[in-house]
Amino acid sequence: MNDFSPGGYRALLEAFRVRGYEVRGFADAEPSQRHLILRHDLDITPEAALPLAQIEAEFSMRASYFVLVRGELYNAFATPQAQAIAALKTLGHEIGLHLDASLYADDDAAIAAGAAAECAALEVLAGVAVRTISFHRPVARLVGRTGPIAGRDNTYEARFVTEIGYCSDSAGGWHRGRPLDHPAISAGRALQLLTHPIWWRGTTPQAALDAHLADEVARLDAALAANCKVHTPGRARLVR
Repeated sequence: MNDFSPGGYRALLEAFRVRGYEVRGFADAEPSQRHLILRHDLDITPEAALPLAQIEAEFSMRASYFVLVRGELYNAFATPQAQAIAALKTLGHEIGLHLDASLYADDDAAIAAGAAAECAALEVLAGVAVRTISFHRPVARLVGRTGPIAGRDNTYEARFVTEIGYCSDSAGGWHRGRPLDHPAISAGRALQLLTHPIWWRGTTPQAALDAHLADEVARLDAALAANCKVHTPGRARLVR
Protein backbone atom coordinates (compact mmCIF):
# COMPACT_ATOMS: atom_id res chain seq x y z
CA MET A 1 0.00 0.00 0.00
CA ASN A 2 1.44 3.36 -1.09
CA ASP A 3 -1.56 5.62 -0.40
CA PHE A 4 -0.06 8.15 2.02
CA SER A 5 -3.35 9.75 3.07
CA PRO A 6 -5.62 9.37 6.10
CA GLY A 7 -7.75 7.00 4.03
CA GLY A 8 -4.68 5.00 3.10
CA TYR A 9 -3.67 4.78 6.73
CA ARG A 10 -7.12 3.54 7.67
CA ALA A 11 -6.86 0.85 4.98
CA LEU A 12 -3.41 -0.17 6.26
CA LEU A 13 -4.70 -0.62 9.81
CA GLU A 14 -7.64 -2.63 8.53
CA ALA A 15 -5.27 -4.86 6.56
CA PHE A 16 -3.30 -5.59 9.72
CA ARG A 17 -6.47 -6.35 11.61
CA VAL A 18 -7.67 -8.74 8.91
CA ARG A 19 -4.34 -10.57 9.28
CA GLY A 20 -5.02 -11.08 12.97
CA TYR A 21 -2.70 -8.39 14.33
CA GLU A 22 -3.32 -6.78 17.72
CA VAL A 23 -1.84 -3.40 18.62
CA ARG A 24 0.41 -3.50 21.67
CA GLY A 25 2.71 -1.00 23.36
CA PHE A 26 6.48 -1.29 23.62
CA ALA A 27 6.22 -2.70 27.13
CA ASP A 28 3.98 -5.65 26.28
CA ALA A 29 4.66 -6.65 22.66
CA GLU A 30 5.76 -10.26 22.26
CA PRO A 31 8.12 -10.99 19.32
CA SER A 32 6.56 -14.36 18.54
CA GLN A 33 2.98 -13.05 18.44
CA ARG A 34 0.94 -11.10 15.87
CA HIS A 35 1.53 -7.87 17.73
CA LEU A 36 1.77 -4.47 16.04
CA ILE A 37 3.51 -1.49 17.65
CA LEU A 38 2.26 1.78 16.15
CA ARG A 39 4.96 4.41 16.56
CA HIS A 40 4.83 7.99 15.29
CA ASP A 41 7.83 10.35 15.43
CA LEU A 42 6.66 13.98 15.37
CA ASP A 43 9.58 15.55 13.50
CA ILE A 44 7.73 18.48 11.91
CA THR A 45 4.61 19.29 13.95
CA PRO A 46 2.35 17.54 16.48
CA GLU A 47 -0.73 18.92 14.71
CA ALA A 48 -0.17 16.66 11.69
CA ALA A 49 -0.68 13.66 13.97
CA LEU A 50 -4.33 14.31 14.80
CA PRO A 51 -6.00 12.76 11.71
CA LEU A 52 -4.07 9.51 12.20
CA ALA A 53 -4.64 9.52 15.96
CA GLN A 54 -8.38 9.87 15.46
CA ILE A 55 -8.44 6.92 13.05
CA GLU A 56 -6.52 4.79 15.55
CA ALA A 57 -8.95 5.74 18.30
CA GLU A 58 -11.85 4.64 16.06
CA PHE A 59 -10.12 1.26 15.76
CA SER A 60 -9.57 1.20 19.57
CA MET A 61 -5.83 1.14 18.87
CA ARG A 62 -3.35 2.87 21.20
CA ALA A 63 -0.32 4.28 19.40
CA SER A 64 2.86 5.88 20.74
CA TYR A 65 3.58 9.50 19.72
CA PHE A 66 7.07 10.89 20.26
CA VAL A 67 7.47 14.63 20.80
CA LEU A 68 10.57 16.76 20.27
CA VAL A 69 11.22 19.04 23.23
CA ARG A 70 14.33 20.67 21.71
CA GLY A 71 13.45 20.63 18.03
CA GLU A 72 14.07 23.54 15.66
CA LEU A 73 10.82 23.16 13.71
CA TYR A 74 8.27 23.55 16.49
CA ASN A 75 7.87 24.56 20.12
CA ALA A 76 5.98 21.83 21.98
CA PHE A 77 4.98 24.37 24.65
CA ALA A 78 3.42 26.83 22.19
CA THR A 79 -0.37 26.84 22.32
CA PRO A 80 -1.23 25.06 19.01
CA GLN A 81 1.35 22.33 19.56
CA ALA A 82 0.48 21.89 23.26
CA GLN A 83 -3.19 21.59 22.34
CA ALA A 84 -2.38 18.90 19.77
CA ILE A 85 -0.35 16.95 22.34
CA ALA A 86 -3.23 17.24 24.81
CA ALA A 87 -5.60 15.92 22.13
CA LEU A 88 -3.34 12.90 21.57
CA LYS A 89 -3.46 12.20 25.29
CA THR A 90 -7.27 12.58 25.37
CA LEU A 91 -7.58 10.05 22.53
CA GLY A 92 -5.76 7.55 24.74
CA HIS A 93 -2.37 7.46 23.02
CA GLU A 94 1.04 7.24 24.66
CA ILE A 95 3.16 10.40 24.75
CA GLY A 96 6.88 9.67 24.53
CA LEU A 97 10.05 11.72 24.08
CA HIS A 98 11.68 12.13 20.67
CA LEU A 99 15.28 12.73 21.69
CA ASP A 100 17.89 14.39 19.50
CA ALA A 101 21.03 12.86 21.02
CA SER A 102 23.26 15.04 18.81
CA LEU A 103 22.49 17.96 21.15
CA TYR A 104 24.53 16.27 23.87
CA ALA A 105 28.06 14.96 24.26
CA ASP A 106 28.50 11.58 22.59
CA ASP A 107 28.61 9.45 25.71
CA ASP A 108 25.93 7.48 27.50
CA ALA A 109 25.95 9.55 30.69
CA ALA A 110 25.44 12.86 28.91
CA ILE A 111 22.68 11.45 26.71
CA ALA A 112 20.94 9.91 29.72
CA ALA A 113 21.11 13.20 31.64
CA GLY A 114 19.68 15.09 28.67
CA ALA A 115 16.95 12.51 28.24
CA ALA A 116 15.99 12.74 31.91
CA ALA A 117 15.74 16.54 31.75
CA GLU A 118 13.69 16.49 28.56
CA CYS A 119 11.37 13.79 29.90
CA ALA A 120 10.76 15.87 33.01
CA ALA A 121 9.81 18.88 30.88
CA LEU A 122 7.52 16.80 28.65
CA GLU A 123 5.83 15.26 31.69
CA VAL A 124 4.97 18.75 32.92
CA LEU A 125 3.55 19.67 29.52
CA ALA A 126 1.63 16.45 28.84
CA GLY A 127 0.59 15.67 32.39
CA VAL A 128 1.58 12.01 32.04
CA ALA A 129 4.60 9.89 32.86
CA VAL A 130 6.97 9.50 29.91
CA ARG A 131 7.86 5.83 29.72
CA THR A 132 9.44 5.51 26.26
CA ILE A 133 12.11 7.37 24.28
CA SER A 134 12.66 7.41 20.52
CA PHE A 135 15.92 8.76 19.11
CA HIS A 136 15.71 11.41 16.38
CA ARG A 137 17.96 10.40 13.46
CA PRO A 138 20.14 8.17 15.67
CA VAL A 139 23.76 7.43 14.90
CA ALA A 140 24.60 3.76 14.34
CA ARG A 141 25.89 3.10 17.85
CA LEU A 142 22.53 4.01 19.38
CA VAL A 143 20.62 1.47 17.29
CA GLY A 144 20.37 -2.07 18.62
CA ARG A 145 21.78 -1.30 22.05
CA THR A 146 20.38 -2.94 25.16
CA GLY A 147 19.03 -1.45 28.36
CA PRO A 148 16.95 1.63 29.14
CA ILE A 149 17.77 5.31 28.69
CA ALA A 150 17.16 7.42 31.80
CA GLY A 151 15.10 4.53 33.17
CA ARG A 152 12.85 4.40 30.11
CA ASP A 153 12.43 2.00 27.22
CA ASN A 154 14.16 2.98 23.98
CA THR A 155 12.45 2.19 20.68
CA TYR A 156 15.80 1.28 19.10
CA GLU A 157 16.69 -1.38 21.66
CA ALA A 158 17.61 -4.69 20.05
CA ARG A 159 14.37 -6.30 21.22
CA PHE A 160 12.36 -3.73 19.24
CA VAL A 161 14.35 -3.69 16.00
CA THR A 162 15.88 -7.19 15.83
CA GLU A 163 13.67 -9.58 17.76
CA ILE A 164 10.65 -7.65 16.45
CA GLY A 165 10.33 -6.66 12.79
CA TYR A 166 10.85 -3.00 11.93
CA CYS A 167 9.40 -0.92 9.08
CA SER A 168 9.50 2.86 8.51
CA ASP A 169 8.10 5.46 6.10
CA SER A 170 11.22 7.65 6.39
CA ALA A 171 11.39 10.42 3.75
CA GLY A 172 7.78 9.74 2.80
CA GLY A 173 8.04 6.24 1.33
CA TRP A 174 8.46 2.56 2.09
CA HIS A 175 12.03 2.66 0.81
CA ARG A 176 13.03 -0.58 2.56
CA GLY A 177 9.87 -2.48 1.74
CA ARG A 178 6.15 -2.09 2.41
CA PRO A 179 4.92 -3.11 5.86
CA LEU A 180 2.55 -5.87 4.73
CA ASP A 181 5.40 -7.44 2.71
CA HIS A 182 7.74 -7.54 5.70
CA PRO A 183 9.10 -11.02 6.52
CA ALA A 184 7.78 -10.66 10.07
CA ILE A 185 4.22 -10.48 8.71
CA SER A 186 4.71 -13.57 6.56
CA ALA A 187 5.94 -15.40 9.67
CA GLY A 188 3.12 -14.13 11.90
CA ARG A 189 5.56 -12.30 14.17
CA ALA A 190 5.50 -8.87 15.78
CA LEU A 191 6.25 -5.65 13.87
CA GLN A 192 7.19 -2.13 14.93
CA LEU A 193 5.66 0.26 12.37
CA LEU A 194 7.18 3.74 12.39
CA THR A 195 5.35 6.50 10.57
CA HIS A 196 5.83 10.27 10.42
CA PRO A 197 2.38 11.94 10.25
CA ILE A 198 3.59 14.84 8.08
CA TRP A 199 3.78 12.45 5.08
CA TRP A 200 0.17 11.28 5.37
CA ARG A 201 -1.53 14.28 3.77
CA GLY A 202 -2.34 12.52 0.50
CA THR A 203 0.31 14.36 -1.52
CA THR A 204 3.96 13.93 -2.45
CA PRO A 205 6.51 14.43 0.35
CA GLN A 206 7.63 17.78 -1.10
CA ALA A 207 4.03 18.97 -1.50
CA ALA A 208 3.37 18.03 2.13
CA LEU A 209 6.35 20.12 3.25
CA ASP A 210 5.31 23.01 0.99
CA ALA A 211 1.83 23.01 2.51
CA HIS A 212 3.26 22.92 6.02
CA LEU A 213 5.65 25.77 5.22
CA ALA A 214 2.77 27.88 3.89
CA ASP A 215 0.79 27.20 7.07
CA GLU A 216 3.73 28.17 9.26
CA VAL A 217 4.39 31.39 7.33
CA ALA A 218 0.73 32.36 7.72
CA ARG A 219 0.85 31.60 11.44
CA LEU A 220 4.03 33.62 11.95
CA ASP A 221 2.56 36.47 9.93
CA ALA A 222 -0.51 36.57 12.19
CA ALA A 223 1.64 36.33 15.35
CA LEU A 224 3.82 39.22 14.22
CA ALA A 225 0.76 41.33 13.53
CA ALA A 226 -0.67 40.52 16.95
CA ASN A 227 2.55 41.31 18.79
CA CYS A 228 4.21 44.09 16.80
CA LYS A 229 2.25 47.08 15.55
CA VAL A 230 4.79 47.99 12.85
CA HIS A 231 4.14 44.71 11.01
CA THR A 232 1.71 44.77 8.10
CA PRO A 233 -0.40 41.58 7.96
CA GLY A 234 -0.02 39.73 4.69
CA ARG A 235 3.47 41.06 4.06
CA ALA A 236 4.91 37.56 4.44
CA ARG A 237 3.64 36.73 0.95
CA LEU A 238 5.87 39.47 -0.47
CA VAL A 239 9.06 38.64 1.45
CA ARG A 240 11.58 36.21 -0.06
